[in-house]
Amino acid sequence: MNYPAFFDRAPAFRLYDPLGDFLGAFEEGIVEILYLDCVKLAGHSCPTVAGAFLMTYRGIEALYGTEALPTRSEIRIELREAKSEGVTGVIGNVAAFICGAGDEGGFTGIGGRFNRQGLLHYGVGDVAGDLRLTRLDTGASVTLQLDTSVVGGSPEMMPLMQKSLKGEALPEEQQKFKELWQARVEAMLTTPELWDKIARITETR
Repeated sequence: MNYPAFFDRAPAFRLYDPLGDFLGAFEEGIVEILYLDCVKLAGHSCPTVAGAFLMTYRGIEALYGTEALPTRSEIRIELREAKSEGVTGVIGNVAAFICGAGDEGGFTGIGGRFNRQGLLHYGVGDVAGDLRLTRLDTGASVTLQLDTSVVGGSPEMMPLMQKSLKGEALPEEQQKFKELWQARVEAMLTTPELWDKIARITETR
């Protein structure tokens, strides 16, 4: 399978998954989640998917630091907007995948352990941003706001998108559009000095 090389240069998550450990899915329960995994989940690579990835990355880093190993299924996710509003559902899906969190349809656990149900909530009005992550063990939380406009796209991109959508673009124009689209995503994921502006922390508790 071929994909843009910059996917491998994005930051990666390393987490402990107690359910995966218990059932033998991951040796010692250690799981690594890459941007490529989130692209497979979403079915595409775009500024929203990249932004959700970065918000979750920065949020988990703020909650656990750089040395402690975050634990999947022990992080509650809350989003300010309704699931059907704009790109909120996409953001929630990416964050939930990384954190091992489920909504009312999530895994209910085994023998009172490993529950993932009820950890993903939409339409939470007091979230002072787009996304709030809360550690269940300590109660510490961090809220983040996404701003994908920090990295703008090429002025050529939208006209080429419109031509492609209408079926009027030549093959080389379609290819150019794909390259310009992913170039914006690449800049978001591989420019660490911009991450605090793209995924801005608005509140910690």
